[in-house]
Amino acid sequence: MTTAAVFGCTGAVGSQILATLLAKDAFSSVKTVSRRLPKAQSPKLQTLEEGDSSKWGGMISSLSPKPSVVFNAVGTTKATAGGIENQWKIDHDLCIENAKAAKEAGVKTYVFISSAGTRGFLSAYVPYSKMKVGVEDAIMELDFEHAIILRPGMILGREEAKVPFLEKIFANLNKLGQGVQDKFGQDQTIIGRAAVAAACVVEEGKAPSKYWVLEQADIIKFGRDEWKE
Repeated sequence: MTTAAVFGCTGAVGSQILATLLAKDAFSSVKTVSRRLPKAQSPKLQTLEEGDSSKWGGMISSLSPKPSVVFNAVGTTKATAGGIENQWKIDHDLCIENAKAAKEAGVKTYVFISSAGTRGFLSAYVPYSKMKVGVEDAIMELDFEHAIILRPGMILGREEAKVPFLEKIFANLNKLGQGVQDKFGQDQTIIGRAAVAAACVVEEGKAPSKYWVLEQADIIKFGRDEWKE
């Protein structure tokens, strides 16, 4: 039985990762560390509320039982953060600090929710892509026993849209065929399930590589097409 910890558990994807973990018998204990407590409840859930995110990483080593898998779904927007500099502190600096702390605490598998297109032609000129690439590279350099990077497209199905106009466009692409929508965006539930499914593959000793990247097609595969409750 596996113990997991989730950071970003109140966000769109993080909340779905948490819900999926709680429903999976393979995970006997689930921990969360967040600014506000998640809505989910379960006998196997332990929630820790900490308003100072700079303390989150240091809390990993104090969790008992110690998590063997950490999921990082932390993320914000420039508007919410109050500018690109503040967004960088969360989407880049905080995530790298978290990964380093997880490594120091002996976490075996680290799962990070990144974004599609981060390695594209213009990514070096896009601040958001630079943030995600920086975190991905740091995770690789930390040399976990296993690292899983998910690169979803537009996150669909949020209760509160972050980019309402674009999210509405992508949400309606399924009218042209599900395959069309799949190339550009995935529902938050599918992304959350894919993250947990990939972690389960690692626990079963069937990971295709030590550093495993799931692109959009892989997320659809593990989170929807081959998903089993």
